[in-house]
Amino acid sequence: MHGDIRTFETVFLLLLGFVVVLGELARRLKVAYPIVLVLGGLLLSLFPDLPRVRLNPELFFLAVLPPLLFHAAWLTSLREFRYNLASILLLAFGLVVFTVTGVAIAGERLFLLLNWKTGFLLGAILAPTDAIAAASIAKRVGLPGRITDVLEGESLINDASGLLGLEFALALIMSGETPSASIGVLRLLYLVLAGILVGLVVAWTVHWLELHIDDAPIELTVGLLSAYTAYILAEKIHASGVLAVVTAGFYLSRESATFFSPPVRLQAYALWDTIDFVLNGLVFVLIGLQLPFILAGLHNYTSVTLLLDAIAINVIIIGLRLVWVYPSSYIAYLFQRHVLKQPEPRPQVKQVFITGWTGMRGVLALAAALSIPETLSDGRAFPGRNLILFLTFSVILVTLVLQGLTLPWLIRFLGLGGADEDHSEEAYARLHMQNAARIYLEAGTMRGSLKAAAIFPEFVQPDDFHVGGSLIELPNDAPMDRADRLTITLQVLNVQRQAIVDLRGQGRINDRLLRTLERDLDLRETQVLDARNSRLGIPATKS
Repeated sequence: MHGDIRTFETVFLLLLGFVVVLGELARRLKVAYPIVLVLGGLLLSLFPDLPRVRLNPELFFLAVLPPLLFHAAWLTSLREFRYNLASILLLAFGLVVFTVTGVAIAGERLFLLLNWKTGFLLGAILAPTDAIAAASIAKRVGLPGRITDVLEGESLINDASGLLGLEFALALIMSGETPSASIGVLRLLYLVLAGILVGLVVAWTVHWLELHIDDAPIELTVGLLSAYTAYILAEKIHASGVLAVVTAGFYLSRESATFFSPPVRLQAYALWDTIDFVLNGLVFVLIGLQLPFILAGLHNYTSVTLLLDAIAINVIIIGLRLVWVYPSSYIAYLFQRHVLKQPEPRPQVKQVFITGWTGMRGVLALAAALSIPETLSDGRAFPGRNLILFLTFSVILVTLVLQGLTLPWLIRFLGLGGADEDHSEEAYARLHMQNAARIYLEAGTMRGSLKAAAIFPEFVQPDDFHVGGSLIELPNDAPMDRADRLTITLQVLNVQRQAIVDLRGQGRINDRLLRTLERDLDLRETQVLDARNSRLGIPATKS
């Protein structure tokens, strides 16, 4: 027992060290860190004297997946998610069915020891894209915002449809029974609706708790707990734990402006960024480290056979996605334009191609493959399990590395880098903040409740969208003392914060821009609080 603990300590420290070193290497190389981490793990697996670390799928699904999905949902803009819902659903459900069907047909014709049933299973494993890899690589390579929004939305919810396909495929192979289409539809509806309901119930409860708690460590712990609670409760009732976590993340992110104080909000983003980096780093390194375990079960295959099979499955997976995205993007365009009456431009061929090319697979696919039982109910070896593991690993490696590394070049070649960037929304929001501050100060001055008339230009400066930076550094001959000015500054910041929250509620700005502006205000408020506290001898606020 003591030896096991010491081994675990050594392995854990080594993994964390690898994550730090490889993460810094990715930053210096300006390459998306999932690519470097996977390749680093792959190279480390070739050293015979290093400890072998096997990815435990149960541990991943329970301990790692909920916080990663929760944070990904938290950072997703709900406005863009709703706007692109037609495109997202066609990819998250339509493409999953198309991929599963295509791989099932190919399984019987192209791969030794695979039939349509095991091909169906392989398709269900490989159909969902990876939310973590998609978000990281999309932001690093500068994908246009619209494409990034669609990819992030797809990868957040296609896990549910993929895991349902995995459930059906395992039932088909283990029991020999083929579930009917009606059962499949009912199961999917229950999976989705019950998962969303659980996520909402957990989020409502956490929201209520957050409104009655004013202690940063406890608030942050409750937020982390909500991800695990949503996932576990949904899994307990055989609903989608993935959708439960995503729903809770969407809801709590939306409402965080009402229950987090500025210092807590700043700490929350720092905490979640750290959790996200550490867990992401560990899982992507672990992907690479799985190679020895996967190769150990492939003694009956020649190297040529494995290479040809790997090439074939990657061509199929990438090809199926490219074939699907063109008609689906046009269908989504027609639906948005003529049914939803959205001012949607006709999809460009090059943008559709990039959407099709950006279909990375990640640790979820590998964890799903590793969750396949080694034997059937009668004790026979599970057919094709080792080959499925190898093909899954090859698709993860190719889609992450090949597609991830070629994306920057393709974006530049197609002229898509920053093509749809529009800062008018931010300019409008900042001007709205300025006007909100102006109106508040003018109204207070007219009522006589604020002695701000003489220093009004210092509070709202015409060449700046923010409240002026001179709010803290004040001239000695100002007509009010420093304490009054700090108090008025806090009031103005609260007015501005409410103004941008209202804009978000009206759909005039998205959640991402709200968080950017909110952070500016939170940092400024923290400075003001520190200035006020220093006058009272209170330690500075931690952020």
